Amino acid sequence: QVQVVESGGAQVQPGGSLTLSCAASGGIFSLGTLYWYRQRQVEREYVAHVTPRDEKFYTLSVKGRFTISRNNDKNTMYLEMKNLKPDDTGVYYCKIYRDNNEYWGQGTHVTVSS
Repeated sequence: QVQVVESGGAQVQPGGSLTLSCAASGGIFSLGTLYWYRQRQVEREYVAHVTPRDEKFYTLSVKGRFTISRNNDKNTMYLEMKNLKPDDTGVYYCKIYRDNNEYWGQGTHVTVSS
């Protein structure tokens, strides 16, 4: 049974930092491509991803502020977010893609406001 669970969401002030975690069970993690998405209004939008070879990619609006990383030994992925802006507010989702299958978590809420 595959389980994907995000954690770490919170309310922070503009300019603050936060690190999200995504833990997965079920033996899918180490060879999967790992993604972060967020839903700010209606659509879920891409934020970043890290490949099995640890190549990292970001959407333009977060580049230089967010850092994605993975720890295969712990079956956990992270999203370190710095210099947060109100526009970063949303529900952040983790997705694991492996063998043409997608596995999503339930999301964790991030609110950036003063």
